[in-house]
Amino acid sequence: MSCLDVDLVVVVAVAVDAAEVVAAVVVAAVASVVAVAEAVALVAVVAVVAEVAELLVVEAVADVAAVVVVAVAAWLAAPRAKSVYGEKRISVDVPAASGEGTEKVEYRVWNPFRSKIAAAILGGVDNIWIQPGAKVLYLGGASGTTVSHVSDIVGPTGAVYAVEFSHRVGRDLINMAKSRTNVVPIIEDARHPLKYRMLVPMVDVVFADVAQPDQARIVAINASHFLKNGGHFVISIKASCIDSTAPPEAVFAREVKKLQQEQFKPAEQLTLEPYERDHAVVVGSYRVPKKEKK
Repeated sequence: MSCLDVDLVVVVAVAVDAAEVVAAVVVAAVASVVAVAEAVALVAVVAVVAEVAELLVVEAVADVAAVVVVAVAAWLAAPRAKSVYGEKRISVDVPAASGEGTEKVEYRVWNPFRSKIAAAILGGVDNIWIQPGAKVLYLGGASGTTVSHVSDIVGPTGAVYAVEFSHRVGRDLINMAKSRTNVVPIIEDARHPLKYRMLVPMVDVVFADVAQPDQARIVAINASHFLKNGGHFVISIKASCIDSTAPPEAVFAREVKKLQQEQFKPAEQLTLEPYERDHAVVVGSYRVPKKEKK
């Protein structure tokens, strides 16, 4: 017997003259359904309420059922964060959209030890240029840990085009994207942007975390195809992947010089200690239009 069957038996046994108990049991049944599949929870609520009303033939149940359905619908529509990789979630009270009272909103914890962008933000970078409505080309999407956070930031009006070469971790990226309509997973080699040119439009920001010796070239060729003039870039540089024999500071300086030769204009550079060792993030703009002389 399923949990819903048990709830219905309880309703029949004790709720003949207690509409409030009916409502409580229905809400309990709804909670069990939501835990299994939020997407179909409201449909399940309607089915449960209809079955209860038919079994009891109590007019009060119909009234309570209507209230329960409305309440559950509002609960399902409330902003709630969905865990992607087991990260913690925090619930806070914010002013209600109606202007009266407050409502609870869930936020996901962004771990800087698992995300270069989070580490850069905590490190003090002024602007990562990833904002609501932005279109972002993400090179080195991996399993989608940071991609999911970027997806949250750009929101439903933005988009994240995540390129990952490895088919193994690419499967995780694809699975993550199934529940995020603003993420486009692309399992391809970022060295060959022509292979996915039909999937990616002109974007506002390019973020790169590819950890390859020719990283500067990879970013440059993708930017030439997809990054708008005046757009921005955020690049994570892992010194040991480019030259393990040279001091990290020298590697960072060489990479910045390569970027400058490709019409990138770095504005900020910072290392990611204590979150990442021998890593730096470079942020800047691309093909900045020259100001007209007055």
